[in-house]
Amino acid sequence: MPSEFTPVGVFSGKHVLAEFDGIKPELLDDSEFLRRTLADTLTEAGATVCEVIAHQFEPQGVTVLAMLAESHASMHTYPEFGSVFVDVFTCGERADPQQAVRLLANALGTDSMAVSTIQRGRQPATVGK
Repeated sequence: MPSEFTPVGVFSGKHVLAEFDGIKPELLDDSEFLRRTLADTLTEAGATVCEVIAHQFEPQGVTVLAMLAESHASMHTYPEFGSVFVDVFTCGERADPQQAVRLLANALGTDSMAVSTIQRGRQPATVGK
């Protein structure tokens, strides 16, 4: 059995973590709006959205999860604070998670955000070495 193989993809990606503030509470408690908005911004940023689900909490708040061909994205809202945690992780180079986060911030109407980007995996030049 050969010890070498041809990889299908690259074990590399960007993980963007963000916190947004100053968002209208009614937007952060509208699960259908959040599902559509997350799917639309991810698609515009080049991601392939496979499925989006949401869970509405009582008395308020929503968690939205998007399964992507490239990996995943999530939002956890806190309407009582006008805030949301955002997590977008994509493998490869096709989708741009940083652009997805910027588009999402614009769609939610905030310019108050803290963003961190983590490079994960192996850089393409190191694959197979």
